[in-house]
Amino acid sequence: MTANGWLQIGLFVVVIFLITKPLGVFLVRVFERERTILDVVLRPIERFIYRVAGVEERKEMPWTEYGIAMLLFSAASMVLLYLMERFQHWLPLNPQKLANVAPDLAWNTAVSFTTNTNWQAYAPETTMSYLTQMAGLAYHNFASAAVGIALAIALIRGVSRHESRTIGNFWVDLTRCLLWVLLPVCLVGSLVLISQGVVQNLRPYATAQLLEPQTVQTPGPDGKTVTESITQQVIALGPAASQEVIKMFGTNGGGFFNANSAHPYENPTPFSNFFEMILIFAIPSALTYTLGRMTGSRRHGWAVWAAMTALFLVGVTAVYGAEARGNPQLEGVNQVADALHSGGNMEGKEVRFGIANSALFATATTDASCGAVNGMHDSFTPLGGMVPLVNIMLGEVIFGGVGSGLYGMLVFVILAVFIAGLMVGRTPEYLGKKIEAFDVKMAMLSVLFSSLTILVFAAVAVVAKFGTSSISNPGPHGLSQILYAYTSSAGNNGSAFGGLNPNTLWYNTSTAFAMLLGRFFVVIPILAIAGNLAGKKAAPPSLGTFPVTGPLFSVLLVSTILIVGALTFFPALSLGPILEHLLMLAGKSF
Repeated sequence: MTANGWLQIGLFVVVIFLITKPLGVFLVRVFERERTILDVVLRPIERFIYRVAGVEERKEMPWTEYGIAMLLFSAASMVLLYLMERFQHWLPLNPQKLANVAPDLAWNTAVSFTTNTNWQAYAPETTMSYLTQMAGLAYHNFASAAVGIALAIALIRGVSRHESRTIGNFWVDLTRCLLWVLLPVCLVGSLVLISQGVVQNLRPYATAQLLEPQTVQTPGPDGKTVTESITQQVIALGPAASQEVIKMFGTNGGGFFNANSAHPYENPTPFSNFFEMILIFAIPSALTYTLGRMTGSRRHGWAVWAAMTALFLVGVTAVYGAEARGNPQLEGVNQVADALHSGGNMEGKEVRFGIANSALFATATTDASCGAVNGMHDSFTPLGGMVPLVNIMLGEVIFGGVGSGLYGMLVFVILAVFIAGLMVGRTPEYLGKKIEAFDVKMAMLSVLFSSLTILVFAAVAVVAKFGTSSISNPGPHGLSQILYAYTSSAGNNGSAFGGLNPNTLWYNTSTAFAMLLGRFFVVIPILAIAGNLAGKKAAPPSLGTFPVTGPLFSVLLVSTILIVGALTFFPALSLGPILEHLLMLAGKSF
């Protein structure tokens, strides 16, 4: 670890802190329908959309209607993307004449982008046409992110309102999120990325002549090895910048190229790398201030932000420390950072970014349900790779995805105040609302659906040939690859260890169901909580009310998250990355 590395991590935290309040205030103004500087341009467009779609702007919905609207919108979008993939060979904007996507892969991808997971079991530049990338995948990057933010705002309304049957209008929240929040930032952000060298065009792929021809051996059709000389390289191009910015700002994570944000056409410079990491945390961090402002308790919003930041700092410190120490089995290799050596474990990392930025990116992307990567997590040390895995297992509430991080964190807030109420022998309260059995049951359902999905699918995969045949490493590392795949799917993260071959019938089908369960079976109980809280009367604070605005609350919240995560996943972690770390120290690698 170096002072320069810590300086970059510290700068990242400072910038996130500085943008939290102004962006949080802007989100309040957008969703409370207050006037903003964009209204002159966007209000006529908004009214036109409502008129064409038949939406009554002032009509609000109970939580059941809100949820049905969300599910119908998501289902229709998913079917549309599936059909686009299945027919892309005959559709326009396909200069490479790429074939139609196979049914199981098309199903997996459609589910993946609809649920904001963006798990990719394919190489995008050889599988998806420009039309599929732009009108299919990039559209879902916007739509799924807007759905997540709308759900978070609906839950905040449930907390802030009293004796109300409604929590907002899904179509209005979705439209305002797209027009006021996502599109303006992405328009400017894409230009910033283009200025850094991210490609943005519709040209056919370029062909470059190699200065030094390469000889490669490949299996021929008869099974014999064929030696051939390669004199040209095909360079993939396309509209990458416009997809890259929403991939980060919407915490989607699906790369335009297979190497994701390690690819120089997606992430060419140290500034673009820093800018993309800021985009990942921007909305999740700002929503904590939105929570405080809309509920009338700004100190509570900052207390939630403090809990998230504390968990983030612990995670990035652990990854940075593990990767900077390197691999003790590489005897005779200089792993100490100095003027001539990057030091540490550089396997699977971009030399442009180094260990500090790789550790920071890996922590941020798995804290925030983004899934974009600028290095391969499969190549991290056992403990360094365990932290991204744990980040997702904790529910991705350490800032989390756009919207999903906040509503996931509020589930743990309800559990934390419930525990506090039990300790003092009083009915739990949260911001003037009595937390009753229904709220706790729904919160536990939300937590259990995700963890049960991960463990059941992983258990099947590790004992069946169709699961183990896809791993690239035996022993505990192979277990980690499978565990990470289902954790990433159910957690709607989308990143992968990188050593697993997921493009099989089993993994395409099972991870798709894990994504659906991890998204919608978590969301439905949360909407039920929102509707139940909105209908409650205000309970004035008393001497026995547990305050949710100070350091004690933040500590209790962090403890609740860690205890639930440890009790659920520690046995699996002990057989995977923890065992691999101990064996590495004993001189055995996988």
